[in-house]
Amino acid sequence: MIKNYLLHITLYKSLFLASFVMLMMACKSTKNVEQTLVEAPIEKTKVVEEEEPKEELGDILTEYLSLKYPDKNFDKYLYISVKHQKMYLIENGKTVKTYPISTAKKGIGSHQNSNKTPPGLHTVKRKIGEEVPLGGILEAREFNGKLAEIITDKRKADGDYVTTRILWLDGEEVGINKGRNVDSYNRYIYIHGTPEEGFIGQPASHGCIRMKNTDVIELYDIIDEGTPIYILKR
Repeated sequence: MIKNYLLHITLYKSLFLASFVMLMMACKSTKNVEQTLVEAPIEKTKVVEEEEPKEELGDILTEYLSLKYPDKNFDKYLYISVKHQKMYLIENGKTVKTYPISTAKKGIGSHQNSNKTPPGLHTVKRKIGEEVPLGGILEAREFNGKLAEIITDKRKADGDYVTTRILWLDGEEVGINKGRNVDSYNRYIYIHGTPEEGFIGQPASHGCIRMKNTDVIELYDIIDEGTPIYILKR
């Protein structure tokens, strides 16, 4: 009986020691795991900037304009993005030319004396300045025989000159850019050259759409009177 009792004690002691060893190993293993844990890297939130309109925009915009203005032909037209300060020449739904521009410093608006660029659909009513030399100053739409200094850095000219070429815009939407005190044609809204080329690419005009002088000559030669122009804030 005593022998059996000692046998049981020995067995329990062995089991206890085995359990204790396993427990210690488990603790050590857990400690090692805890020590080797590496914090997952925190992903930085990327700021996604709105991209400029892509070439395929021409196809979408052409379809939209054709539905909105079914009496107009949009085989060839200009789209002006005030947000991106760009002008896009679109032919048959494809963007074929992009020009940097400068719209009004005061933003979008149609009212007389607002000094803002009018939104919406326009057409080229008149083209002026066929024989005017690059940088030639147009006063009341006539070449005055003088040439402006073309400034390519961010400096103001000594006057708010209209240079080289004029595309005179006519509004097509009554109450938005045509009629009463919101009439783009009566406000003398032009696409024209400017001596202040250093400001092209940012809002700087008094309502008109300014272009670099070489660009406005090129545009003048490829755009006809009656060409639609769509001006949009975006």
